[in-house]
Amino acid sequence: MIFHAEPIEFTRQPGLGAPVWRGRAADGEDLLRFAISVHRRQGRLAALWGCDDRLRDGFYRLHCVFALDEGWLWLSLDLADGGDECPMYPDLSGIFPAANRMQRATRDLVGIASDGTDRRPWLRHGGWPADWYPLRHDAGAAPEWANEPTDYDFVKVGGEGAHEIPVGPIHAGIIEPGHFRFSVVGERVLRLEQRLGYQHKGVEKLFVGADIARGAQLVGRVSGDSTCAYAWAFAAAAEAACGVEPPPRALGLRALLLERERVPNHLGDLGALGNDAAFAFGLTQFLRLKEDWLRLNAKLFGHRFMMDCIVPGGVAVDPNAASLAAIVEQCGAIEGAVKQLRELYDGHPGLQDRFATTGTIDSNLARELSLTGMAARATGILLDGRAHRQGYTPPPPYAALGVRPVTDERGDVAARVAVRFDEIAESLRLLRLLAVGMVAGDTRVEFAPAAGGSGLGVIEGWRGEVLVGVQFDADGRLARVHPHDPSWQAWPALEHAVMNDIVPDFPLINKSFNLSYSGVDL
Repeated sequence: MIFHAEPIEFTRQPGLGAPVWRGRAADGEDLLRFAISVHRRQGRLAALWGCDDRLRDGFYRLHCVFALDEGWLWLSLDLADGGDECPMYPDLSGIFPAANRMQRATRDLVGIASDGTDRRPWLRHGGWPADWYPLRHDAGAAPEWANEPTDYDFVKVGGEGAHEIPVGPIHAGIIEPGHFRFSVVGERVLRLEQRLGYQHKGVEKLFVGADIARGAQLVGRVSGDSTCAYAWAFAAAAEAACGVEPPPRALGLRALLLERERVPNHLGDLGALGNDAAFAFGLTQFLRLKEDWLRLNAKLFGHRFMMDCIVPGGVAVDPNAASLAAIVEQCGAIEGAVKQLRELYDGHPGLQDRFATTGTIDSNLARELSLTGMAARATGILLDGRAHRQGYTPPPPYAALGVRPVTDERGDVAARVAVRFDEIAESLRLLRLLAVGMVAGDTRVEFAPAAGGSGLGVIEGWRGEVLVGVQFDADGRLARVHPHDPSWQAWPALEHAVMNDIVPDFPLINKSFNLSYSGVDL
């Protein structure tokens, strides 16, 4: 066991996935004490969600996943049915600020609530009554009612010269909806508060009662630019629940698909960042490279974004030697082009003037907000689920690849740009290793879902760690699936990053994170 937390006992989740330990808190005080202990060890809150397990066990359940350097700790708390009142648990947002929105979303969906003071809805925009909770087993199908949008109590900033600029939720570009309320003096941003949830589509409800194949299809569409990360996390969770280990070739192909997902996202964002700083040439060149990459995906795997290629038990694709050679060849071509473009970006005074010292967050704030992934590494935090670190061995095949995590201590837009460039280079190196060293053998094992089983999968996606919790019912169908995007932690970080910058810099700062609306508007 990696964490002594009397009286909570943890047992290691089986399987080849990321190291996960499971435990159960006796009561809310246990949960609170444990959260404080994790915080003192500079741990993070990785995810939080709720379940209605009254039919099976007679309780609601709160699930919290905490992260330490050695791995992930999945802690559950049973909550008695409170009748007409929402079952309550201790507010964790005073320890981990990232808990706030997760707790509010959990209240909206399941009807269990923290004892904190922030009771504002997160996903429920007047689209359903306040006393109807769609993820309760007795909620039934959504009845018909009028959509009556509710007011939202934004924090007010006063003082001489202060005023508000509301932006969204409908934007001028073809992007997802989100509302940004700026409090400013002149063009200087004093505060930003976000309201999301406009993209809510009931995806967690759609999982309930689905078979494992349908679940794999749904999870890959939670956030389309991270389909491989979600699919692998779901598969790893299901495999852990059922005691299944995918074949070595399948794991190698999963890693190859995941790295091929990482590269085009960084390419597209680097181009968009150039465009937001009035360097349209960068946009055209990076989009050209991204398009070439996606076309090869379509040719080799049948889909530009490689949806449905990773499945429980393995993979649904098996590239031949010629296909793997084409991947190696493209890596060489992309590497040379990206190197030239990086020289342009690094040597362009106008770009560097816009990037440097803009949208800064430091490592202390990143840790306080439980930030992960590229954004955390751009503050100097060495945090990458694919890489070895003290006390932590990554799951296969990454354990044997020797991933070189990329960090930059500046914490600004320039740092996030630099991390993206370096991560492209590292992914290209990994893709060559994977393609050249791909082992022979089976690509999938068939298995039957374990009745009542549950598991957690954690995968280092291009934004950060993607987690998926899976629970099967007595018939082997999905009782509960919670997909967690790293954007849950990163959206609040964006609110801090824009403070004291000017309003025209917001698009640039926003794009340097490029967060998912869909991934948190479940």
